[in-house]
Amino acid sequence: MNDVWLALALTTFAGLATAIGSLIAFTAKRTNYRFLSVATGFSAGVMLYVSFVEILFKGSTALTESYGVRLGNWIAVGAFFGGIFLMGLIDNLIPAAENPHETHPESEIAPLRDPSAPLPDFASAEAAVGGGPHSGGVHDHGRVDKKLMRMGLFTALAIGIHNFPEGLATFLAVLQDPTLGLAIAVAVALHNIPEGMSVSVPIFYATGNRRKAFSYSALSGLAEPVGALIAYLVLRTFLGSNGGSFPPEVMGITFGGVAGIMVYISLDELLPTSRAYGKGHDSLFGLVAGMAVMALSLLLFK
Repeated sequence: MNDVWLALALTTFAGLATAIGSLIAFTAKRTNYRFLSVATGFSAGVMLYVSFVEILFKGSTALTESYGVRLGNWIAVGAFFGGIFLMGLIDNLIPAAENPHETHPESEIAPLRDPSAPLPDFASAEAAVGGGPHSGGVHDHGRVDKKLMRMGLFTALAIGIHNFPEGLATFLAVLQDPTLGLAIAVAVALHNIPEGMSVSVPIFYATGNRRKAFSYSALSGLAEPVGALIAYLVLRTFLGSNGGSFPPEVMGITFGGVAGIMVYISLDELLPTSRAYGKGHDSLFGLVAGMAVMALSLLLFK
């Protein structure tokens, strides 16, 4: 039971990183785009390395022990691509109102943290970005109307639904191996920081209410522990043994799917985000650093 509480705590920590992103948008004197680039690249490196080296391997081992080498490997590969398909399906059925990882320039974020800051010139396609990573116009958050509020809420909802599989991945990883789960929780948390900023910005411009923008940002992250707990209870009710543990076949298929989910997140969300926020090879430095740290931690704690 202690492992379940630890898994829930780490999953909650990872989910609430959206609130950290919102706090950065509202309080930091200046957004550190290079940090966001390296951090999201680092998160991708951790996820990719641990998916291929550890999680998929654990799933394949459990399945080959139950079904034999040939069939077990086929099932593991099928579960891996099943996880990728699941995330792709969610992306197609629940698209965000705008890219939740898209960068927000300084001129757009400044009014969130400083009430005296002038609103960006939304009418001009060539508005200055005040030091952000792009040189084009700012996002169209100028019209304070229901459409803008709907966009912010839909972005929060979309991120929340996308966070369900991430929460399950973190939760199950902690149950299987707390050290491995901690690394994944940190990676998911880093990944959630830009998402928190992206929920806060449109809701703030729609309502002018910082507290409401922060609240919706935090709520979108709470989908991770809620989703993880629901999935865990469903798995335990229908597939768990009398002692509450899962058969190796179930854990093997689940881990194969989790590896696919994390690879999809890394390639579809994290690496493009890291490239958007960074300069030069920032994203590559973060990616390699994440892989190196994950490799070192696995070697030290084995």
